[in-house]
Amino acid sequence: MSFVNIMSFLGGVGLFLYGMTVMSAGLRNAAGDKLRVILEKVAGNRILAILIGVLVTVLIQSSSATDMMVIGFVDSALMTLSQAVGVIMGANIGTTVTAQITAFDLVSFAPFILFVGVVLAVFVKKTFVQHIGRIILGFGMLFVGIGILKAAIAPLAKSEEFVNALGLLSNPAAGILFGFLFTALLQSSSSSIVIFQAFAVEGLLTYEQCVFLIIGAAIGSVTPNLLASLTTGRNGKRTALLNLYFNLLRAALLTVIVLIFPVVTDWIRSLSPNDVARQVANTHTIFAIFAVLVIAPFSSMLVRLSQKTLPLLPAEQQALEERRLKYLAYVGPRSIPAVAMRQASLEVARMGRIARDNLDTSLTYFFDPSQQALFDKVEETEETVDYLNKVIEDKLVEMRSLQLSDRDVFRLSRMVLVVANIERISDYAENIIEFGSKMKNAKVSFSPDAEQELRSMRDAVLKTLDLAIEIFEGEHFDRLPEIEEIEQQVDEMEERFVSNHVDRLMKGICDPLGGVIFADMCTNLERCSDQAINIATSLQHKEE
Repeated sequence: MSFVNIMSFLGGVGLFLYGMTVMSAGLRNAAGDKLRVILEKVAGNRILAILIGVLVTVLIQSSSATDMMVIGFVDSALMTLSQAVGVIMGANIGTTVTAQITAFDLVSFAPFILFVGVVLAVFVKKTFVQHIGRIILGFGMLFVGIGILKAAIAPLAKSEEFVNALGLLSNPAAGILFGFLFTALLQSSSSSIVIFQAFAVEGLLTYEQCVFLIIGAAIGSVTPNLLASLTTGRNGKRTALLNLYFNLLRAALLTVIVLIFPVVTDWIRSLSPNDVARQVANTHTIFAIFAVLVIAPFSSMLVRLSQKTLPLLPAEQQALEERRLKYLAYVGPRSIPAVAMRQASLEVARMGRIARDNLDTSLTYFFDPSQQALFDKVEETEETVDYLNKVIEDKLVEMRSLQLSDRDVFRLSRMVLVVANIERISDYAENIIEFGSKMKNAKVSFSPDAEQELRSMRDAVLKTLDLAIEIFEGEHFDRLPEIEEIEQQVDEMEERFVSNHVDRLMKGICDPLGGVIFADMCTNLERCSDQAINIATSLQHKEE
């Protein structure tokens, strides 16, 4: 193989991969955020989750992209591992569409496809049409790349040494290993399968060799997700492990079947006689569908295996318990309105206490930032509060279908606002740990007077939150003057303490950075007190 052929081969691979990237990006941009919304709405139905995984992957032409979105959703508690495993399985089917497309011999039409894509992407001002143009442009690049690839590898068929080297892939273990390594290198199973197709069309690979390369490629496709999961939490890592275990099980299952029942591959070949490109594509698709049909009923075992590999930490177990609806879990269309309303107020109050405790934890960390575990705990609880915000709000909206009185409709609408108020309190907790982290990194500290002022303001704010949740939960509106008095004290503290701190700054007693953080702390605490008042007064009807 000459130097020119090598350069042509690499150029063909590069153009093909770039075409895949352009096409995938165009598809994602054309779909906008709808794909994320679809994935977020995945229900506990395993079949639905698989179908959604297929659909999303077909639309974006990348199982890795689908899997990475799923890892992100699980890591942020928007999706459970049980839901994720179905989507991951579906993605393994959806990714086979690329090989089905490239099995068509469209190389001669590629220049015209490129021209159409360029016209739409460059000369049309409408954004959506530009995205469609990029899809077509990527599609054209893909086939031009395949054409260059085929032309570059054609001389290899005459090289006895190269043909003999590829003959080693006739060994099933060698074929699976090479498929794994090649796909891990390209970071895309779709791309590696298409390259195997091109080699098969030129007679450099036999269909039998491609079968084991396809099996190995499925394992290699997990590599991008494993790498991406390194920067996620433990749930994100468990999701990547789910994908790995599924594809390892799939590889073992298919290898055994192909070796014991060679009639299976004979049948697949008979579907497209004399068309090895289509035979490779059909094998890729049929293997994926078969693996999902066989393994899907046992998906819960894969979930448990990933959880055993990375066991739940005590903090995760606590977060898991907190993220389960305690009072609203069984509220449905047949619920008694009065009972459902009471359950709703108890659930919202429970969320309020979680946010209140998170604020308390953040303040503990702020005054002693050496306790890194508290920083992590606040971050974890913030995710819990965000999750509860979403699921409780959804439940409250569902309750509108109950036969509610006008007063209950009013209370229900106010509860939706209270949930948002509570979520903001937890946001302030996250701000506070960031202030503490800045103080720690900059090695800045407050004067004793400044620290004492913040501690007194902390105590007052926590008191308003405790009182607000009590008033909300029991509708003790007779106690509103009590909380309003404390809230007024907090407002006065903010104004007085900031003024005092300015004086200390002018005298050089405190550091300038500390002065900025002190003012921000006072503001955040005062806003928490404002949220407490909103919570306390939320259910008070205007007639009361």
